[in-house]
Amino acid sequence: MQRDPLTGEEFVRVVGRRQRPPIGEPPTVEAQAAHATLLRYLTRAPKGIFIYRSHEEMDADRLRWTVEAMVERARDG
Repeated sequence: MQRDPLTGEEFVRVVGRRQRPPIGEPPTVEAQAAHATLLRYLTRAPKGIFIYRSHEEMDADRLRWTVEAMVERARDG
């Protein structure tokens, strides 16, 4: 079993080779670039709490926001 030094969790099996950098070490340039791409991600859904009368109304809004995001991405790219 492997113990995570940061959280103390114990894992029976670890799959993969990615290692967490030592505590206090700044992220690599590649990691910073990956984080920057996540910061530019937009959901296009307006902020707030929405109360719908049905799932169909909610699905219609979600579909509209998704299509608007796809159209804007196609225009930019």
